[in-house]
Parts: sequence; structure tokens; C-alpha cells
Amino acid sequence: METLRSLGFSIYFMQQEKEKLLLPASEIDAIVCNGLFLSHDIDLFTRVKFIQLTSAGFDRVPLDKIKNRSIELYNARRVYSTPMAEWALFRVLEQYKQGWFFKQEQAAHRWTKHRGLREISGIRVAVIGAGNVGQEVAKRFSAMDAYTVGFDIHTNATPYFNQMKLISTFVQHVNSFDVIVVTAPLLPSTKGLISRDVLISMKEGAILINIARGGLIDEQAMCDVLAQRKDLFVALDVFEEEPLSEKSSLWEFDNVAISPHNSFVSNKNNIRMFQVMYDHLKEFMLKQK
Repeated sequence: METLRSLGFSIYFMQQEKEKLLLPASEIDAIVCNGLFLSHDIDLFTRVKFIQLTSAGFDRVPLDKIKNRSIELYNARRVYSTPMAEWALFRVLEQYKQGWFFKQEQAAHRWTKHRGLREISGIRVAVIGAGNVGQEVAKRFSAMDAYTVGFDIHTNATPYFNQMKLISTFVQHVNSFDVIVVTAPLLPSTKGLISRDVLISMKEGAILINIARGGLIDEQAMCDVLAQRKDLFVALDVFEEEPLSEKSSLWEFDNVAISPHNSFVSNKNNIRMFQVMYDHLKEFMLKQK
């Protein structure tokens, strides 16, 4: 707080963004938040010129209004990329090396070998969204000798990807990948991107991992397909509605791993987030002078 005050700000802290504001919205110049505008109308913040999000996604802010008012908007770029990429790799290794099986056998005091272990070397990995998170995912799989293909709105050469393809062509290539990792932002154009056709077309024994937003996958179609295709494995960290309902059938699938939107968590996030926040706020204050 003192470091931010040293830039010239008066700081007001709210633990919960749904709570009543600590001062009139019309007196606020800069905001650091996550989902503040889900509970408070941005039109009331008539003086705001700067918004720093603590999330990587932009789906919780009114982008059109922010753009029309020329408000500076920043996300938590690169803050969560490393832990999310590690999580994607962990889920694949957990499945390939049968971590659950050995934990189960250990708990039962059973000395049981498993002859179905796999290795990452030589597999093909599709990463949907070749931004910061996607590049960190590709970096880790490439280091383990996997062939990585990025799908995005461009085909420019991108670090850590062996090949880039247009996201609009993904459905044509889905059956050639052993692992699919979803890291793309949730937009009208990407909602339901992992459709019934995509799920049906997945390669035998393939793994699907979603660490982006739940809306990128058609959940009902996924449940239908997984009920028929026991060979697939899906690791979900995000869902269309969060928390995931206790009544959701996803809890019951043996070939689904569920985590509560937790892949971004790391002991190093606070350090990175503060640096991003500080650098942007400092630049903003310099522009005001």
C-alpha cells in the first residue's frame, strides 16, 4: 500500500468487490479489480481513466464502454501463465503415468505394477490460443520432445510452437492430436469452440484440458460423448457455471479430472501481480503530470 501511495495515489481497499464502495464512484480515477463491474455500473465511474484487472481474461468487464471512453485497460498478462502451463503438463503426466492408480494401490498396501504407462516424447499437442499461457504450455511440452501446434487467429511464427494454424481450421485437424489444451479467451467467436463434432472426432486415447473458460466447451455435448467414449480423458479446471453444481454428471465420470478453477494458483503470483500493477500505475501517473 505504501509503495502505491508513493506514486501519488490515495488508496481505498475493498476485500469483496460486491460490497458498497468506500467512496462515491464519481471520485475514482483508477481501479485495480477483477469483477467489480459485475456488481457496480461502470457508467457511475465518470472520472475513471485507468483499469488494471487481476485476471487474465477480459470477459468480466464492459469492453465496449471502456473503449468508447478511451479508458486504459490492462489485464494480468503473464502473471498466471507459468502455473497454468505447469498444471496442464501435470494433468497429462498424471494420466500418462497413472498417478491415481499408484496412489490407490499405495493406500491399499498393494504392490501392483501398471503396464500401460505412456510417455510425452513424440506426441502431438494442440494448444487452442497461442497467447502468453499458450506459449508457456507449448514451451513445457516442447521441452519434453512433443510436437506442438498452435491454433489462433493468425499463423505467424510463435515461440515454442512447431507450427501455427488458424483456429477456424481446428475441427479439421482435431483427430491428429494426442493432447488438446484450451487456453483461448472466451469471446462470441470462441464460445462452444470444443463442440460435439470436435469431441466425437478426437483421437483414440486423447486428452482434453481446459484451463481457460468453461464456455469454450459445450458441456452437455461433452457429457454425452464421454459417456460413450471411455478412451478419452478430460481435465477441467473451469466450467460454464462456477462453482460446478453438485448435481452435475461430470463429477461421476471416471475419465474426468475436476479442479475448482485452481490452475492459476502459485506462491509467486503476488510478486508478479504487484509488479504488473505497479508498473502500469506508475506509467499512468506520469501521463497525468
